Amino acid sequence: MMDYDIVIIGAGPAGMAAAIEAKRSGAGSVLVIDRDIETGGILNQCIHSGFGLHMFSEELTGPEYAERYSKALKESGAHVMLDTMVMGLQCDGREKTVRAINPVSGIMEIQAKAVILAMGCRERTRGAIQIPGDRPSGVLTAGTAQRYVNIEGYRIGKKAVVLGSGDIGLIMARRLTLEGAKVLACVEIMPYSSGLNRNIVQCLDDFSIPLLLSHTVTKIVGRRRLEGVVIAEVDSERKPVAGTERFVECDTLLLSVGLIPENEITDGAGIELDPRTRGPFVDGSMETSMEGIFACGNVVHVNDLADHVSLEGERAGRSAAEYVRAGADAPGRQIGVLAGTGVSYIVPQHLSEGISSGTTELSFRADRVFKNAYLIVRSESGAVLKKVRRPRITPGEMERISVRNDIIDNAVDITISIEEV
Repeated sequence: MMDYDIVIIGAGPAGMAAAIEAKRSGAGSVLVIDRDIETGGILNQCIHSGFGLHMFSEELTGPEYAERYSKALKESGAHVMLDTMVMGLQCDGREKTVRAINPVSGIMEIQAKAVILAMGCRERTRGAIQIPGDRPSGVLTAGTAQRYVNIEGYRIGKKAVVLGSGDIGLIMARRLTLEGAKVLACVEIMPYSSGLNRNIVQCLDDFSIPLLLSHTVTKIVGRRRLEGVVIAEVDSERKPVAGTERFVECDTLLLSVGLIPENEITDGAGIELDPRTRGPFVDGSMETSMEGIFACGNVVHVNDLADHVSLEGERAGRSAAEYVRAGADAPGRQIGVLAGTGVSYIVPQHLSEGISSGTTELSFRADRVFKNAYLIVRSESGAVLKKVRRPRITPGEMERISVRNDIIDNAVDITISIEEV
């Protein structure tokens, strides 16, 4: 039986940042577990730039960003266990048990005073969206295609269509173009893109790749290899409009249709999940509904930027170190953080009474596109606690707002709304 102060599940940007900050905050023994054979997670296949602007004040590629954190993780003194699969998590009061397995040690039981969940997220597949048609080769998720091209060195196709306008799909549209393929279109079922605006400009507009909004793929054609797809317009209820179908010849279809937080371990441990984010409910310290278990990054909610993932990891690492040092506080009044008009979800979902110093940062997404709108934070009485103007708000870009804790502390709950001017 191995014993650690803190065990962190996942060695991506969230897990590495959590371990480094936990050690910096005085934690004794810290163990990071990951099923991959190297640290860095998905960053290792993201060879494009755009990382590190917030954390390092310079633009880095994904591997460069991962390398900096991997080096800092090694220097921190935290232990790292790779090629290891976590099978389950059990909590018995102050003692947590992580069950894991690897080829060297076999099945292990690891005791921890605190656990940080940082497993990241996974892609939705064709089965999740149920496109009819055959099952030929050439239909891939965008992340799988990214690994094949950037790490394995394969050329996956010559004529491609991208379904969905998530950031990975947009980036892969550009990547395939640079590899010599012809990307015929990026097809999005919503009337707006689900990716960052900068990726629309840099990955589609700069390469003259059309973005077809309010369209979807209704059929996959081909037996052994993909021969083409049928694209149709959709109505306001996202149902195909009869008579708008057209066949597009292609040999590759990339799916960029959403990411799902990886929470099988979380759910199996009995931790409460938010049906909107599909991640655990957390408070301002990133603690879940189970005492001493914290969560951060894309396992809580899908972030746009690795920098924001790292910031959440730091918050979880500090909180876990404080929990190990001081123990759990007596349960106090919870301040609810509610999604109001125009908001699909908010993280954290509640705050604890007595957070009088500093500010609390709230992350949330809009449920539609707003132009010239206000972000408004209100108390349960309707009093406006904060009001910020934004020229444009879209679901594809996560919003963040900081609110003074001394104001929040006096509220029963707070609500964030988006209201157009």
